Amino acid sequence: MTELTELGQSEDQGTAPGQGTFIILGTEQAPETARWVAEGLRDLLDERGHTHLEPSDTSPRFVLNVIDPNKPRGYRRRRQATFVMSVVELDGPVEDPLRTGYPMMLRALSNLLLILDRSSERLLAHFVTIEQGYYTVEYTPGEDRKFFEQLYERFEPLASSELVINNIFHEDLEPELWEGDDLTRQISDAGKKLDTLGLLPGPFPVEEILGPQELRHVYLLYGLGGLSYGNLSARKDERRFWMSASGVNKSDLKEIGRDFLLVKNFDESRPAIELSVPPNVQPRRASVDAIEHWMIYQEHPDVGAIMHVHAWMDGIRATDINYPCGTREIAQSVADLIRQEPNPGRAIIGQRNHGVTITGPSMDEILERIEGKLIPQVPMS
Repeated sequence: MTELTELGQSEDQGTAPGQGTFIILGTEQAPETARWVAEGLRDLLDERGHTHLEPSDTSPRFVLNVIDPNKPRGYRRRRQATFVMSVVELDGPVEDPLRTGYPMMLRALSNLLLILDRSSERLLAHFVTIEQGYYTVEYTPGEDRKFFEQLYERFEPLASSELVINNIFHEDLEPELWEGDDLTRQISDAGKKLDTLGLLPGPFPVEEILGPQELRHVYLLYGLGGLSYGNLSARKDERRFWMSASGVNKSDLKEIGRDFLLVKNFDESRPAIELSVPPNVQPRRASVDAIEHWMIYQEHPDVGAIMHVHAWMDGIRATDINYPCGTREIAQSVADLIRQEPNPGRAIIGQRNHGVTITGPSMDEILERIEGKLIPQVPMS
């Protein structure tokens, strides 16, 4: 049995992050607007009952890190549960916040990036997310309090959410499944179909902008085998399901233990996803959305397959908060909405600023039901 444990467990045995604690870094040399925002958020965090720690403290729950756009300095966590939002002030026009901010966010080893855009008449605050989304809050002069509250309402639920991304691998997969089965072939065919429909954004080339040490830290931080998006799963039996792995090309799924993983259990006490893999295979991680799929399959026996893509559909119900992938909160939010659907076994639920989760009796049925109805561009709000 092999376990991928919490970030830093092998490196540091410090205490778990304190709930509601935070530190602020990088304000000494920060530009005026970035310093003003950091101070405003610090006061609001204090007012809302969070505890401000010294910058040297190693166990904050939340880190606000003001960075230099030319040399973004990352905060190296001791624990996965520490949430980092980097803040950067930019004077030039920010025509595409995602393209501008995404590499910066990764270099700063952040969960979220806040771009303070001073290029227009009014200050714009662009939030850039690891799921390749962004949304904007506009500052109205004289309404400082409202602005800081809007920023707080955007990041605090994300910062306080709980990641469930650790994996435990058991080399107990039945030999007859080492080459896959009809379900893995259906998942593979579905991945190819999604690619032809233009619904599989390519993996972000994170290797091109980060060194080996930072790359390892990012992969552990986000619970990823690479920065790719979307996932597919199919029920194997009452408890188990096949799922695409993290960081793989969904249009070219082939190898069991590398491209496909069999989820067998969720260990609540760890918390961690347990997987069955063949022997003599160096497995990839399961998709970070495995906890979401686990919740859905356990509650709804008629769900035979689940698809998650970064696309949208008009007229669907959606989650209220864009919790990070792999958190208990996003899994529970989606599961709650599916439960409320007239037919949970054939549901389409939106994840705000992110994509859709679709359930069905089979992967083929899902593809048939959504063909021609999905919008590749996810609306941001």
